[in-house]
Amino acid sequence: MTYYFKVQPGLSKEIVRQISEQKEEPVWMTQFRLEALDTFLSMQMPSWGPNLSNLDFDLLCYYLKSIEHPELSWNALPPIICDTFSCLGLPEAEKKFLAGVGAQYESEVVYKKLRQEWEAQGVIFVDTDTALKQYPDLFKRYFSQLVLSDDNKFAALNSAVWSGGSFIYIPPGVHVTMPLQAYFSMQSPQLGQFERTIIVADKGSSVHYIEGCSARYHSVYSLHSAVVELYAHENSHIRYTTIQNWSRIIYNLVTKRACAYRNATIEWVDGNFGSAVTVKYPSIILKESGARGLLISLSTAGKGQCQDTGGSMIHEASKTYSHILCKSISKDGGCVTFRGKIRCNKGVDEVNASMQCNSLLLDEQSHAQSIPMITTKSDGVAINHEASIGAIDQDQLFYCMSRGLDKSHARALIVTGFIDAFVRELPVEYAIEIDRIIGMKNEL
Repeated sequence: MTYYFKVQPGLSKEIVRQISEQKEEPVWMTQFRLEALDTFLSMQMPSWGPNLSNLDFDLLCYYLKSIEHPELSWNALPPIICDTFSCLGLPEAEKKFLAGVGAQYESEVVYKKLRQEWEAQGVIFVDTDTALKQYPDLFKRYFSQLVLSDDNKFAALNSAVWSGGSFIYIPPGVHVTMPLQAYFSMQSPQLGQFERTIIVADKGSSVHYIEGCSARYHSVYSLHSAVVELYAHENSHIRYTTIQNWSRIIYNLVTKRACAYRNATIEWVDGNFGSAVTVKYPSIILKESGARGLLISLSTAGKGQCQDTGGSMIHEASKTYSHILCKSISKDGGCVTFRGKIRCNKGVDEVNASMQCNSLLLDEQSHAQSIPMITTKSDGVAINHEASIGAIDQDQLFYCMSRGLDKSHARALIVTGFIDAFVRELPVEYAIEIDRIIGMKNEL
């Protein structure tokens, strides 16, 4: 395929300027990128967690633009791009049950469309680059307010070379009753994809955003390093669902953070089924009274895979509620790590928080560990933690086989029951897909 624009591999100020010039960005954004690059270069690689020593930043391509601008028709896209998303079922899903769809191919969004009924109510659903140009004041109000460029090394890298992603604004009182979806596809080897997603739910509004990810398999690795910021204003509701099914040559290193104001609810539903390495800890800041946060996560790891996932809840106000439920499955030597954090600041009370981690090992070669952290500076809180790591229960297996199932189907049934709490949170179309993915990956 012939690309519209591509920078040379490697990372430098010249590359960053090329990206910003290609996007015709304002001076302040170019300066933001260059300062973030300096921050990235000054920070050390994380000394904890998964091994990232194979990442060579000089070999990656940081910006690859497939076409000149996003299209409003699938048929207007080059056949190779259209076929990629058609095989994923995105055009058909758009017709049946989605309020809007965005499709990113390599570094840029190539398709973005919102149903007229929601556009008429003032909903904004555009790629983040377009938001910078068309809604500059709104964009600047929220961009990089929750995730600063010096938050961590990979947030700094994203800040320097970000491209694509979704910008969503839901006006006061508007309830988007159908999901919005974005899909991110990586097809080229040794590519970096660095989308930036911002979702704002104004007072009394609600939205469900679904994010899908996939990549072609190559013999060399690529890097996905996104930043996501969610803002749920008073009495609003945001649900963010991720179905991440990268191929096993992807390093998936992302930063996701949300802020819930008075009586607002934010829910992360996070599925991690692919990649060589995933490092992801969605977090919610419960900023004002009545705020609620929920994280339900499922990770699977097979041979050569490391899933380092979890999440955090930061209680900054009284009368707030949070719950973290993370489940994981590992086989063939796969490694899963849960890192969960609950923090209650000084002076808060009437806080109810809980954290639960359950890991299922399908063989003796696989690994799982749970690393919870609970910090409270107040007495008026109730915090619960529960964790379990183990193999398939032999009594359950015997019972299922005694009812006529062979061993393979009995194991599959037990695994399906184990992930039920996660699958129940998905739209039915995705719940069916997750059952299929789990079945294929675990080959029970």
